[in-house]
Amino acid sequence: MKVNSLCLQLLLPFVIITGAHAQQITVDSAAIQVKKDTSFLKLFRGTKKYQCSIASVVVPAAMLGYGIATFEYGPLRSLDHTTKNEIREDNSTFHTKVDDWLRYTPALSVYALNAMGIQGAHNFRDRTIILGISSLLMMGTVGGVKTLSHRQRPDGSTFNSFPSGHTATSFMGAEFMRQEYKDVSPWYGVYGYAVATATGVLRMYNNRHWLSDVVAGAGLGILSAKAAYWVFPKMEKVWAKKEGKNSMHPIAMPTYSPDTKSVGISVVFFPGS
Repeated sequence: MKVNSLCLQLLLPFVIITGAHAQQITVDSAAIQVKKDTSFLKLFRGTKKYQCSIASVVVPAAMLGYGIATFEYGPLRSLDHTTKNEIREDNSTFHTKVDDWLRYTPALSVYALNAMGIQGAHNFRDRTIILGISSLLMMGTVGGVKTLSHRQRPDGSTFNSFPSGHTATSFMGAEFMRQEYKDVSPWYGVYGYAVATATGVLRMYNNRHWLSDVVAGAGLGILSAKAAYWVFPKMEKVWAKKEGKNSMHPIAMPTYSPDTKSVGISVVFFPGS
């Protein structure tokens, strides 16, 4: 088994998409004129190669494994209850909605930095597609595992506690930010992971998640981003072989229906480089 395939193999067995409302956006390629060396064209140029090594997935895979182990190993599950009791002892009335928007901050920060002229590893098109693939993997996996695990939340409200979706979203964004800016400064990654950690901590302080929910969600989010960075260049290579440079490139993007609370796939066509 090739080392690089490990990223996807850690995620795909868990992916369950509960519903789909496919939308298709068609574009008349004849109406598009591509001019070289324009500022707009720079948005759609190239991508950097990404190597997914075993070392890079060991920690997030272990985090996900830790969460799964709490279903079978009593002492680890006891740590969930001990942590909850310690937090609630002095913060029994604590409640905030900050974590509801904080989870999106790392990913949105990438676009904010680019808007300010601080360029990351990928152009607008490529990083948007990568983020879309990451989100699709993360949302599908989180939704499926929540249904299968049927773990009750610490506040007793529902049975969809494991893993933490807020934490998965935030850590996916943090890894997305780290990958985009690791060659600019490591502090961007530190910032992203600090925000993601704060999101996970707030989920526990809000009594919405157990410790293991948060740890597993973090690992799953990181793996989702890593898998997207690994698979995207391969998709680009396939498109280039089949359709040529100036053709339209299809990409599956995640969609969410608030009416049915289901995750689906939209097919979007992007112009080639």
